[in-house]
Amino acid sequence: MVERCLGALDWLTERRGRPSTVAAHLRTGVRGEEAAFFFLRKNGFTVVAQRWNDGPLPGDLDLIAWQGDVLCFIEVKTRSSKQVATASSAVGPEKRKIVRRLARQYLRQLPEAEERPKTRFDIVTVYELPGKPREIRLIPAAFGWSERG
Repeated sequence: MVERCLGALDWLTERRGRPSTVAAHLRTGVRGEEAAFFFLRKNGFTVVAQRWNDGPLPGDLDLIAWQGDVLCFIEVKTRSSKQVATASSAVGPEKRKIVRRLARQYLRQLPEAEERPKTRFDIVTVYELPGKPREIRLIPAAFGWSERG
């Protein structure tokens, strides 16, 4: 219900003719992150952060969520076409490096615990193809803490 309301409000804002100060591709990304948030919640995840950033470090973590006892750092990629490349292929080595660096910083900021939580890096792909229902896919453990293995 909340997801539909947010979508309706976004649509209404665009229809009212208020010019957006955000580039079209960034609006697409934000819509995808909102869709991924609700998708993960529907699938039992507990989302604890959205667009998390540690100030001086470049980039952000799109979503951070718990799935049971596993802390998931989730990169969301949204596309409005399947013509060029898959959405998940946009998470290349440089992006994975940034996500890992931010994840390490996030873990350092957690309260002291006896042991570090289990973690994994997921990718959620969102396709918003004209005239078709939105496609959302979770790729759990899409990459690890290093490029090896």
